[in-house]
Amino acid sequence: MMEPGLYHVLFISTALFFIGVFGFLTRRNLITMLMSIELVLNSVNINFIAFNKYVWPNKLDGLFFSIFVIAIAAAEAAVAIAIIINLYRSHQSIDVENAEDLKF
Repeated sequence: MMEPGLYHVLFISTALFFIGVFGFLTRRNLITMLMSIELVLNSVNINFIAFNKYVWPNKLDGLFFSIFVIAIAAAEAAVAIAIIINLYRSHQSIDVENAEDLKF
C-alpha cells in the first residue's frame, strides 16, 4: 500500500484549517465555535508532524510542538467550557449575541 506524500497531508491539513475557520466565522453557538478552534489547532498539529516526518525525519521537534499544542488546547478547552457553562447558567443561552453582557 502506498504511503501518502507531503502534499497529500498538507492538502488535508489545509482543508481542516479552512473548515475550522469557516465554522468559526459562520456559527453563532459558542460550543461550535470552540470545536472550530480545535479543528484549526489540529490542522496545525498535522502540519508539525508532516514537516517533521518529510523534511527533518531524524528530529522530533514537530512531535514535541504537537504535544505542547495539544496540552495548551486541552487547557483552553477546559477554561472555555467553564465560561460557556457560566454563561448558560446566567443567560440560559450559549448564543454569541447573548454573550455581549460579559463585556461590562
